[in-house]
Order: sequence, then C-alpha cells, then structure tokens
Amino acid sequence: MPNRAQQIFKPEFRFGLGGVSLGNEFNKHTDKEAEATLDAAWDVGIRYFDVAPWYGFGLSERRFGHFLHNKNRSDYILSSKVGKLFKASKTNRHAEIFPFSDSPNDVVFDYTADGVRRSIEDSLQRLGVDALDIAFVHDISPDFAYFPNGWEEQYEIARKGAFPALSKMRDEGIIRAWGIGVNTPEPILKVLEDADPDVCLCARQYSLIDHATAVNELFPAVRENKVSLVIGSALNAGFVSGSGRFNYGAENFKIPVSAIDKREKIRAVAARFGVDLRTAALQFSAAPDVAVALVVGARSPQQVSENYNSMQTKIAPDFWAALRDQQLIDANAAIPQQP
Repeated sequence: MPNRAQQIFKPEFRFGLGGVSLGNEFNKHTDKEAEATLDAAWDVGIRYFDVAPWYGFGLSERRFGHFLHNKNRSDYILSSKVGKLFKASKTNRHAEIFPFSDSPNDVVFDYTADGVRRSIEDSLQRLGVDALDIAFVHDISPDFAYFPNGWEEQYEIARKGAFPALSKMRDEGIIRAWGIGVNTPEPILKVLEDADPDVCLCARQYSLIDHATAVNELFPAVRENKVSLVIGSALNAGFVSGSGRFNYGAENFKIPVSAIDKREKIRAVAARFGVDLRTAALQFSAAPDVAVALVVGARSPQQVSENYNSMQTKIAPDFWAALRDQQLIDANAAIPQQP
C-alpha cells in the first residue's frame, strides 16, 4: 500500500540540465562539444543533471559521467532512469532508434526487481559515480512505441518488480528517491495508487502549448499524495522556441496544426510585450507549486546560457494576464512570479 505519511521530496537545486540532446537524439554532437556544454552548465551554477540509459543507448550517461566524475559527488544532484538494459553487440540495431549515437548496444526491456538493480549498477559504471539521487522508472507510458506488447504489460511487471525494489533501495539508502519518468499523465496517476513514489518526471505534459490535463487532473492527485514533480520538456523538444519538431519519436516532424496555431498566437502576445517565447515557456513550466525542479536540455554552451538567462529575466504580469484573457493558458494554471 502507498505510504501517505512520507515527506515531500524536494531536491536542493530547482534548475537542471537534461541529457537527451547530448545523447545525440536530434543531431550528432562530438564528445568535445558535449564537454563544452557541460562545462558551460557547471559555470552558470547548474547542479542538477538528469540522464537515462535510453538517451543515445548509453551515450548520454557516458558523456555526463566523463564530466561529473571529476566533481565532488556531494556538490550536485543526479537522476537517471531504469527499465532498459543495454548490451554491446556487433549486430546492434541502434541506428533504427538513435542513428546519430553510434552506439554499440542493443536494448532489453526489463522492469523486474533484478532488472532495476542491474540497471542502476550499469548506470553507475557508465557515469563513473557511486550513487544516484533519484531513479525514475522510464517510459511505461502509452506514447512509448517500442514495447513488443504494449505499455500496460510492462507497467504490471514494474508494479510487481521495479516499484517495491526501488522502495526498498530508498529505505536502504542506496537512492534518495524514486518515481516514474513518462510523457503522459495516466501512468503517474496509476503509480500513485499502486506504490509509494517520491517524485515523478512529468515530461512534455506541462508546457505553454499543452498543460490543461496536468493542471486539472494530475496536479491535484500528486498534491493529495504528497508527491512532487520534476518538469521536463517545457519547450516540447524545442518546438516552443522554434524547432521543426514537436516532442519525441520517429514522427515528431508531424506537428499538429493546433500546436502551431497556439504557438503563433502566444508568440504574437509575446511580441506585443517584448517577451522572449523561450523565457516565457521555461518560467511558466517552473511555476506550479508541485514542480520542485525544471530540467531543460541543451546541445551547446549558447543554449545553456539562453536557458539560464531565461530563468533570471523579469516578465511583466500584464503578459500573463493577456494570455489568460485570450484563453491561451488555463484559468487554473499558476502564474510565474518575478525572479
């Protein structure tokens, strides 16, 4: 049964760097470019780093680990994901999913208790560190297209295996917190009933473009259950700031007309108030009371600086009032306060 007496988990750092881009999901980046990006993040004071074995089939973790193993482990927060194991193979099929990663690995989905422990051990080796702060059970969600028999079957395996194993690892002090990391609300609502998570990664569900379901269904449930959220993909994989993709997956180039229309309407309001759209999007996604951290990806030192500066910039309250008046943000959505 879920433990409702738990304290709300709040990481020490509220702004983090995500590892999708440096896993070469969207473009090929060299190790040197990745190192420069991580250096820039550290230099501006970013001390929360979120990675996953899935990102580049091990590439992202190796790159973050190469950087972080030279830092004091007590100086930063580190989260990664479980549920996918990787094994080197000369006949690997990484090119079908991450063609830019040049990974030697194939993936095996394993949400059992033993699989979770193996996943964390493998991540620690790739990262070159001795502990994770947060472990997110990854992608047990309707949008994940690579499961052979659907997400519900994998969720049930995780319910019996991964969830109790992670609670035990938390109680033993091996990790500080656990939850699930998904792109849709349904699995988070389920895990609140089935287990005792501390914090969940809510990716792409709370952005300027798409947030009503999170505000009105997900947030009340996590509040009631004393679970916090790390918000990811506030820019919908770069769409809000102008990229030619929307979220993730092989068909992310198929952008819904409704999303394009809403972005242009918000952009028009932003232009009227002299507000940068990236800045508005990041501050909006960081604003809810249940959001204890915002994780934003970056592929270059310039993007790191732009994201960091966006969090320091002041936005006039009239801008948010105008968005609400035009029904471009939900009436129940939190309005960002001045930094």
